[in-house]
Amino acid sequence: MGSRASTLLREEEIEEIKKETGFSHSQITRLYSRFTSLDKGENGTLSREDFQRIPELAINPLGDRIINAFFPDGEDQVNFRGFMRTLAHFRPVEDNEKNKNLSNTEPLNSRTNKLHFAFQLYDLDRDDKISRDELLQVLRMMVGVNISDEQLGSIADRTIQEADTNGDGCISFTEFIKVLEKVDVEQKMSIRFLH
Repeated sequence: MGSRASTLLREEEIEEIKKETGFSHSQITRLYSRFTSLDKGENGTLSREDFQRIPELAINPLGDRIINAFFPDGEDQVNFRGFMRTLAHFRPVEDNEKNKNLSNTEPLNSRTNKLHFAFQLYDLDRDDKISRDELLQVLRMMVGVNISDEQLGSIADRTIQEADTNGDGCISFTEFIKVLEKVDVEQKMSIRFLH
């Protein structure tokens, strides 16, 4: 099966994905093998159902939100390149030194891009701000019924009060970055098993 994965992925595609995502040749080949094993329809794309079969996502309270991140603009299929672009957000930042991005664009795994990815998990309606209601919905996903609605409301209110510097009752991406400036995003949003 490993040989099947490498034969279906052309060398020039691997090079383009390396430049775009910063993954190494061997990481791309391994991830392509994983991608093809998830592709139950054998059509070169993954559906939401394919992702829902991944045990780690199935048990993650934010699994649906993470899965949605692979499907921008309401699409219902993702190809290998889109899959890799989303996974690149989880590459450790120190990998940027090993794989210099020649296009001079900010790497997908930069602190800012990692934070933008996390912000989008909370911005359920994609209006570039996190409302109290969106924050409540995500908190409910994370804690389930372990905390009362009153306690969740209090957490959401306090979070917005601390983050909302312009007084609009929502958290913008700029405010989100400011609140998380002391958080080790690198540690919390990197997957190191890809080496």
